[in-house]
Amino acid sequence: MPLPFLTADGERAAPATPEPPLPHDARERWRRPYRPGPWRVAGGAMLLLLASYLLLSALIIALTGALPGAGVCLGAAGLVIVFALRLLRVGVWVSAYGLRQVGLFATVTVRWPEVAAVRTVQQPVRWLGLPRTVQGQALAVQRAGDGQPLRTLLTDHNADFLARREAFDLAADVIEGWAAESS
Repeated sequence: MPLPFLTADGERAAPATPEPPLPHDARERWRRPYRPGPWRVAGGAMLLLLASYLLLSALIIALTGALPGAGVCLGAAGLVIVFALRLLRVGVWVSAYGLRQVGLFATVTVRWPEVAAVRTVQQPVRWLGLPRTVQGQALAVQRAGDGQPLRTLLTDHNADFLARREAFDLAADVIEGWAAESS
């Protein structure tokens, strides 16, 4: 069977026209400079699994005729889905406009001229966001005006970088590079 996308040598043929740049190459778009970690993805998947059970129970309750109970289950499933999606968006996002720290319940956006320094520091950090602290690295962002640091969301022990120190170093370098280039 001939495969038209392969040449006679078995190597891939070059595309006839260059592909357009990816959407995240646009500097104006907000993007996360790292992939969500396995702990964050697993937590989101477990919440979506719980939501699927709630939706199935809402269907069964609705078929039995108890519509108020089905509405409660449907509403709970909707809240769990919104919570799971918000959990997956938590992290640091960058664009040409500035730096955005997305939390579970709040988002802080700082324009690049307002950022005085971005650096990696050794300090006690929270392990997976729990009250227990361990010694680790965190990305510290200092504001230019009042010098107050932003709330630390990027650490080497959070749900994105636990047991992935190289990924943390790479993400911290990328964010520091954006800050140096945009300031």
